[in-house]
Amino acid sequence: MTVLIAGAGIAGLSLALTCHQIGVPFKVFESAQALKPLGVGINLQPNAVRELFDLGLEDSLAQIGVETREYGMFSKKGLEIWTEPRGRWAGYKWPQYSIHRGALQMLLHQTLIERAGPQCVQTGWRAVGFENDRNAAHLRLVSATTGQTRTESADLIVGADGIHSAIRSQIEPGEGPPVWGGAVLWRATTQAVPFRTGASMALIGHATQRLVAYPISAPDPATGLVSMNWIAELTHDPSAGWNREDWNREADKDAFLPAFADWAFDWIDVPDLVNGARKIFEYPMVDRDPIDRWTDGRVTLMGDAAHPTYPVGSNGASQAIVDARKLGANLIEHGLRAEALEAYEADVRPATTRIVRTNRGSGPDAVLQLIEDRCGGSFDHIDDVTSPGELADHAARYKAIAGFSIDALNALPQTIPDGSTILSG
Repeated sequence: MTVLIAGAGIAGLSLALTCHQIGVPFKVFESAQALKPLGVGINLQPNAVRELFDLGLEDSLAQIGVETREYGMFSKKGLEIWTEPRGRWAGYKWPQYSIHRGALQMLLHQTLIERAGPQCVQTGWRAVGFENDRNAAHLRLVSATTGQTRTESADLIVGADGIHSAIRSQIEPGEGPPVWGGAVLWRATTQAVPFRTGASMALIGHATQRLVAYPISAPDPATGLVSMNWIAELTHDPSAGWNREDWNREADKDAFLPAFADWAFDWIDVPDLVNGARKIFEYPMVDRDPIDRWTDGRVTLMGDAAHPTYPVGSNGASQAIVDARKLGANLIEHGLRAEALEAYEADVRPATTRIVRTNRGSGPDAVLQLIEDRCGGSFDHIDDVTSPGELADHAARYKAIAGFSIDALNALPQTIPDGSTILSG
């Protein structure tokens, strides 16, 4: 009875911790030689935080994350369109956290090693494919340094190997590269003065030019500064192939800063934020079209391998964690059989398909373009442009699609009840 997990990102590590919790033997294979705290800020929604709490990480999350108090949208003139409380301030039983992606990954990895031992994660091995037979699944691996090949066999295999998943490419052959719609992101962190509540998340601009900012650390006692995560975004003609050979590279601020030169408001100074960053990285905003199946026999997908989506609505890492917990619940119910994977997919794939499609144009940030279209981002009173009811309805619809409506989430039973194991199930 073993589960093999391809990938030691947030998805794979969350599943590994879940397997350990419910008594399922597992191994994790990661292509990197060593796990390092890479990336920048992410947000964990209450639906994911409750799952991490159930994994015993409540105190640790509070130490490395900022409990987000407010989410707001602002026009390109810095004018407030819509703000709402988040996490416990909104009435959830659990907080929302703004956190460094690498810090979360290191927390999950360290916790896993402490609980299950260092042998459970093998680095330097990249998953390249799989085979199924009646009694087992077989994961093909290649050494990242020597090119040596090996095959590991188990009851089940889970592909948590990201947007460029080799497991997905075998399940969905001929799919091709991720889909780029023309948006380019520049991401960094800057030591900065916190704005508004001190734990606010802000989206500024409109569909083709915007900035997201939120703190991912507590204020420094000596300076009062926080580590401010920010993402600048501009949209280009996707047919032009703009720098497409240079994705994921360190970038020059001159490539985008002129477009934001006049975004200095009384509550946030965007040029100052950009100029204060030590390193800025450039990314394409890409996703993949939803596919009709994630599961092939004893093999399935999760996280970005299953449902890569645009980074709007703070859903990527959160959904990966929810995937892990729902997969664990189905392992308890059905055992280490293909039926467990099929039940997990039936539970999760329709909802994530809706999220992927919604994030392509009707996500929570669609309100920004609505205001841009109606008034060019300038207004004396937002009520002259839209009604509070229209804005509230839009926010509520997205929460329902993404699975974190307040009342519905608060009323849900635990995904994996305390003490549940594969034997007890």
